[in-house]
Amino acid sequence: MKKAIIILTSCALLFVTGCATIYPAGSIYTNIKLPVTATANSGIATKVGTSQCTSILGAVAIGDASIEAAKKNGGITKVHHIDYDVKNILGIIGTYKVTVYGE
Repeated sequence: MKKAIIILTSCALLFVTGCATIYPAGSIYTNIKLPVTATANSGIATKVGTSQCTSILGAVAIGDASIEAAKKNGGITKVHHIDYDVKNILGIIGTYKVTVYGE
């Protein structure tokens, strides 16, 4: 019996090791906004650009949530700071949005 518990525990640990992230995430619902980066560029960020991708069941992901896409969408050439938004429900559907602020 002890051997079976050790084997099951070891297998369970192997399955969850890839799930650790640097961002907080809820297993049922996630709705967070986090800073990605800030630059030394001074002044007021007069433009905002966003890019987004969507994940369905963790099996299919579509969209371009890159910083370059957000810069292009906002007509930004000089980046001030970047935010990252995540919304996920039960791992079924998730949206990941990058917002770039700049000039």
